[in-house]
Amino acid sequence: MIRAVRALPLLLLPALSLLLTGCGTEKAGAGAETPGAASSHAAVTATSAEIASRARSLGFDPDLVYVIDPPGFTLAEQSVGVSDVGLSIAYTDLKTGVVITLRVEPGTMTDANCTTRAAFSDHMTCVRDGNAWYRTGGGTIEYVMARKGHLVHVSAEQGKVTRAVLHQSAQSLRRPYKSELPVILPPARTAVPVERGDLPTNGDGAPNNEVGKGG
Repeated sequence: MIRAVRALPLLLLPALSLLLTGCGTEKAGAGAETPGAASSHAAVTATSAEIASRARSLGFDPDLVYVIDPPGFTLAEQSVGVSDVGLSIAYTDLKTGVVITLRVEPGTMTDANCTTRAAFSDHMTCVRDGNAWYRTGGGTIEYVMARKGHLVHVSAEQGKVTRAVLHQSAQSLRRPYKSELPVILPPARTAVPVERGDLPTNGDGAPNNEVGKGG
């Protein structure tokens, strides 16, 4: 079953940064903190079949599975969420608590609608920057990149992350390593039946309500 976790509201990012700094943040395998930090055996990109197998077991579109490598930031495992609206991952700077958020969701964008599509503010600016759009508004900065049938959003609180760092983070977009799959797409949980001690081993399965001696 898909975990019904929607994209992190941008207004909650300061609170999330305090939470992640206070309780600690797990690293999603080698290489989660900085680009190129992974050892050669860990930095093996998962195959399309491996990603699809895990994603489909969760009822999730494998085409939406991506990660980024923000310089100096660490993937916060407890922030990972997949749902029918897409994928959401937060990366935090453990020294400052600043958060960069990755969201991948179905949709399209053009130069004409980039200020209104998936808008997070009533007053937004949007400019082309290479293969992406750079958007600002409501105290948030964001890069948006269009992929086949979906959009990739990389955002942060304005004034906390420079445009150059956010651009580098967006351009680091990649498919996850094999070592990151258990974090990004954890195995689906299987319900375990609860055994009852008051059910007889034969018959119609009705509870055994007999009263013992002295009862």
